[in-house]
Amino acid sequence: MVAVLGFNREQILNAVRDMYTDVAREPGRVFHFPTGREACLFVGYPQEWLDALPATAVESFAGVGFPFRAGIIKPGDRVLDIGSGSGTDVLSAARLVGLMGKVYALDMTPAMLNKLRDNVEHCWAENVVVLEGNAEAIPLPDASVDVVTSNGVLNLVPDKPRAFAEIFRVLPPGGSVQIADIVVGKPISENSRANPKLWAECVVGASIEDDYLNMFRDAGFEDVSVLRGFDYFAASSSDDTRRVAGALGARAVEIRMTKPEC
Repeated sequence: MVAVLGFNREQILNAVRDMYTDVAREPGRVFHFPTGREACLFVGYPQEWLDALPATAVESFAGVGFPFRAGIIKPGDRVLDIGSGSGTDVLSAARLVGLMGKVYALDMTPAMLNKLRDNVEHCWAENVVVLEGNAEAIPLPDASVDVVTSNGVLNLVPDKPRAFAEIFRVLPPGGSVQIADIVVGKPISENSRANPKLWAECVVGASIEDDYLNMFRDAGFEDVSVLRGFDYFAASSSDDTRRVAGALGARAVEIRMTKPEC
């Protein structure tokens, strides 16, 4: 077990699983963060993309941005989606890569995995492979994918340097990354970070923006660039969440980067 600031890594992961089990099973429920089709439209997904997906994939969307703004996924690519949820990004990527490509869908929440498998089967998406696991130990070989995408997940990971090293490992030289995630502008207190429930609520696990970008550079990535930043929490239904996010300078960012050619 890895201890993080006095609490257990498994406590964090269990809190995250519990939260996203609820998002999978109760898509009509109002959460403190935006979910579903309205959330997709708010963060930038084109309406025609959503119309092409099963409603059951979109209804449990809990991403924080539109990582596809990077425009890096091409026909025939092998893509890994970290934290696939019910499949909004997985099925979108599957359409982009086509039948000659492949999408690996990685998630650690059983309820989301079950919903994801149903949505993949509904779409006859034969180019999608569903994997159970997390970002700290990606169950794929070295240099096995061309693109890694993730949406609102890495801020929830306790050991970010390990996860970023794993992303670097599964990409070949010249591979690309597109990410949407939450960052903050001010340090978060240790008392807040010591509450596993607050990790699941998308703010206290987040890093200061410059630190977050530098962790990717330290992992070996280059051309780390922010494509867009915006106030994701403006769409929260919770006054407390908006207040805390505002006090911390929390926002969503969409990022693109590459693994060096050599």
